Amino acid sequence: MKLGAFSISLAVRDIAASRDFYIKLGFSELGGNIDERWLILTNGTATIGLFQGLFEHNILTFNPGWNADATPLDPFDDVRDIQKHLEAEGIAIATRADPGSTGPAHFVIRDPDGNEILVDQHR
Repeated sequence: MKLGAFSISLAVRDIAASRDFYIKLGFSELGGNIDERWLILTNGTATIGLFQGLFEHNILTFNPGWNADATPLDPFDDVRDIQKHLEAEGIAIATRADPGSTGPAHFVIRDPDGNEILVDQHR
């Protein structure tokens, strides 16, 4: 099972202050829109999403179909196939992708400590 690119999505209080902090750590902006209160920053293969007021807790994020540079991968494991596999393994799905859909979709699971894991396919 290939989960794709990994990043951490941080729930931040002040997106401009957070951006400035991570830029000082050597990150650069890859995408997003600060006026919409979200940015994606990278440093080598490390990717951080900054999200102000869009969710309550930090989230581990995987993007099937993308590598660390958000470049499309082919072939890749579809988010619905990953969800089906995890369900067969007994993992509860907190928010589910429609198994009858195609294209972009996402689902959410939680690890044993309650950390949210978002599997978010953009293709």
